[in-house]
Amino acid sequence: MLRSMTAFASAESDTGHGALSIELRSVNHRYLELGLRLPDELRTLEAQVRERVGNRLARGKVDLGMRWKPAAASAAAIAIDEDFVARLADTAQALAARFPQLNVDFASLLNWPGVLLDRDTDQDALRSAALALLDRALDEMVATREREGSRLGGFLRERLDAIERIVADVRTHLPEVRVALRAKFDARLAELKQPLDPGRIEQEVVLQLQRIDVDEELDRLGAHILEARRVLSLKEAVGRRLDFLMQEFNREANTLGSKSADPLTTKAAVELKVLIEQMREQVQNLE
Repeated sequence: MLRSMTAFASAESDTGHGALSIELRSVNHRYLELGLRLPDELRTLEAQVRERVGNRLARGKVDLGMRWKPAAASAAAIAIDEDFVARLADTAQALAARFPQLNVDFASLLNWPGVLLDRDTDQDALRSAALALLDRALDEMVATREREGSRLGGFLRERLDAIERIVADVRTHLPEVRVALRAKFDARLAELKQPLDPGRIEQEVVLQLQRIDVDEELDRLGAHILEARRVLSLKEAVGRRLDFLMQEFNREANTLGSKSADPLTTKAAVELKVLIEQMREQVQNLE
């Protein structure tokens, strides 16, 4: 299954005690790299979040932001962690001599993480809701990646068809190239006035033909086309395999250009390199 590594997904949920929201963004990366931003109430979920993302995504630089906004609490629901506040007071007193201007207002104190206790929030239920919301966001991200991957797959198959046509054209043209080379060689020999050994002439013709022989390069390009089509039909992540294949395609196109003995083959080699570069740029987006 072809999947792009560039995608965005979001999900929101009302737990009854507050609102949860998740945003997922991913871009190209050689491996899977996950950046997390979790609220304090859900930091214990980090290992589970990483595991769930790793089970759904194979590659990409993924940024995951989760936000939790508790519902407005009634006066009866507000509770303070007395022990924690006492430790904060001891710390403030210890620093008072060094920082005589130190001043903490009541609102800032209440906003300090851990000062307020929410007796109404079921922490287990909150964590379960957060993981369920993560699954929803991952479903959306995977679907987005697959839609974009399908589009990229069509783009790559079009380029493979074009490469196949160029290979067929070069192969059809090869006999003409060989005949032209022999005629050019015979014309040069005719300009020489001294007689030459016919056996030596044939050896030289064979050597010249070997230097421009591109049958192996064309055969390998054909094999790479078949392999690329096979890989595009796999149900797993294929980005790395296709990236390797692009290197092999490029190697054969370069050799074809270096062996070229006529304008048509040279033009074909240039067109191949253009198509291969277009494919390589898109393959880098695949998971």
